Amino acid sequence: MRILGIDPGLQTTGFGVIDVDGPRLGYVASGTIKTTGAERGNLPARLKIIFDGVTEVIARYTPDQASVEIVFVNVNPQSTLLLGQARGAALAALVARGLPVAEHTALQMKKAVVGTGSARKEQVQAMVSRLLALPGVPGKDAADALGLAIAQAHAGHSLAALAQATTLARKTHASYRRGRVY
Repeated sequence: MRILGIDPGLQTTGFGVIDVDGPRLGYVASGTIKTTGAERGNLPARLKIIFDGVTEVIARYTPDQASVEIVFVNVNPQSTLLLGQARGAALAALVARGLPVAEHTALQMKKAVVGTGSARKEQVQAMVSRLLALPGVPGKDAADALGLAIAQAHAGHSLAALAQATTLARKTHASYRRGRVY
């Protein structure tokens, strides 16, 4: 299975692609989509660059699913709104190509990759490099995107195991007691 991770940002959107074969993870590609070519005040042009960039990554690497970081609330509400729009452009490109999309918070990604939700960017970069046996350390945005793909790989593995487990039978005795269902 091939997973595409997206770390949305209005100036720099990171992407990372990994292959998953059971518990094994394999690096495919990573990089960034930069909107610095568009005029800083031209938001629609910058969103189009993100949309087109994600579309190109999908066409080139043909992932089976995607994982996108959930936007957190900044101190500056304007920054949060702009980040949300960049995230929306990336999500629109993913769903327009029919990819199933999972969403993870930065905390969930850091826990899955480093083991603690309070990990620094440098720790995420180092662990992503180790987990994927990379010759060097990826950039911060690309490392976060690869981390999101890794988090989805771990979550998908766990969910598949749960799906194969047998369902528990509901106890029929003492199901009703004083009008309450147990």
